Amino acid sequence: MEVPRGAYGLGQLLWGGGRLATGPKGDGRPILILPGLINSDRSNFAMRRYLNRLGYRAYGWGLGRNLGARAIGPEGEKLFARIREIHDRTGQRVTLIGVSLGGIMARMAAHRVPDLVREVITVSSPFAGSPRATNVWRAFEWLTGDRIDDPRVQALRDEVAAPLPVPASAIWSASDGLVNGAICHEPGCRSIRVRSSHLGVQVRPEVLLAIAGILAGE
Repeated sequence: MEVPRGAYGLGQLLWGGGRLATGPKGDGRPILILPGLINSDRSNFAMRRYLNRLGYRAYGWGLGRNLGARAIGPEGEKLFARIREIHDRTGQRVTLIGVSLGGIMARMAAHRVPDLVREVITVSSPFAGSPRATNVWRAFEWLTGDRIDDPRVQALRDEVAAPLPVPASAIWSASDGLVNGAICHEPGCRSIRVRSSHLGVQVRPEVLLAIAGILAGE
């Protein structure tokens, strides 16, 4: 079941402090973390705290719960404005880390505003295949108001799945439980397989260490 497995991931985080301390130190670059469907910045608090401790500048997206276009705007304009805000504040291109639906949005942003984006890391994000290869597509339609067969949504899916103009990495699990791990990565990006459920994936030490390694160029 997903809830107990997600709770197990949180337990791993609480007991994984020693392992996490081995993560490579950061270089101060800005990082924007995008939450998954219906989640808010609170879901990524542990990841932001960890990356800040390593020496990065990690930001929440500040757009409330992720309800698709209802959160980021019909053309993603609210998300792009947030990325530009961090870019202008820091004077550096922004690394985007997206969990699940947040990863799909991160890839869209990299295509639309590549001059603002340094790198994209997706975590359990089903960007490379049909939404029907997930167990959440009906919830997506209900929560966002979008229909996966809408031509506009299909065009966005094609855009997101295309190779990015910036470095890209995908962290995924074959035992995800909610999305098919096979559509969470593609040949155009670095692929890192982990063992995790979908719920709570962003707090697992294995995932956090993988992110730290990617950022450090390992």
